[in-house]
Amino acid sequence: MAQGYVHVSDLPQVIPVFPLDGALLLPRGQLPLNIFEPRYLNMIDDVMAGDRIVGMIQTVGGTRARPLLAPVGCAGRVTSYAETSDGRYLITLTGVIRFHTGDELPTRTPYRQVRADYSAFAADLEAPDEALDFARDPMLDALRAYLHRHQLDVDWETAREAPQEALVNSLSMALPFEAGAKQALLEAPDLAARARTLTALLAIDAAGHDDETPPSVQ
Repeated sequence: MAQGYVHVSDLPQVIPVFPLDGALLLPRGQLPLNIFEPRYLNMIDDVMAGDRIVGMIQTVGGTRARPLLAPVGCAGRVTSYAETSDGRYLITLTGVIRFHTGDELPTRTPYRQVRADYSAFAADLEAPDEALDFARDPMLDALRAYLHRHQLDVDWETAREAPQEALVNSLSMALPFEAGAKQALLEAPDLAARARTLTALLAIDAAGHDDETPPSVQ
């Protein structure tokens, strides 16, 4: 049961969306956000007065003023909220369930709202099946090569012992893959498929030319 939601019918049918390319939220994952644009401050004001649900979503073209929304996003619940002295909101979204992007609603709010179709992702509301194992060692081998290339490191004891969903989803959310790769990880049908996708992305990146300049990752 995710965030107290048992059935997809428990979730709001219309949700506000926060388009943010390169940001990935997955069910039960936690995504910290620094909200400062007036339209999204307005959005957070509204959701905090209601069910606290925000749809994180990427874009797939369109115009800069009105980008097209990706076909799949992830609904999250605001589980942490603080306001700074300069008027920003520091929030944490905890992932609840993925959704297919339905019709976008005409609205007078400064932020966008869509009709969310959760039906294909009802399993997101269930606890992960830890008995369903995946090939952890190949993924960790690919991760080691990826981190070496980018001059990064992780706590390897934690990586070896972490529950499989926590490991796969935290890596998927935290590593600086490009937007298309993040979308592929989001749309993977289940945890095993996401683990395979993640392993492939790590291996492809690690096989890149050594003379490329590693990106700056904070």
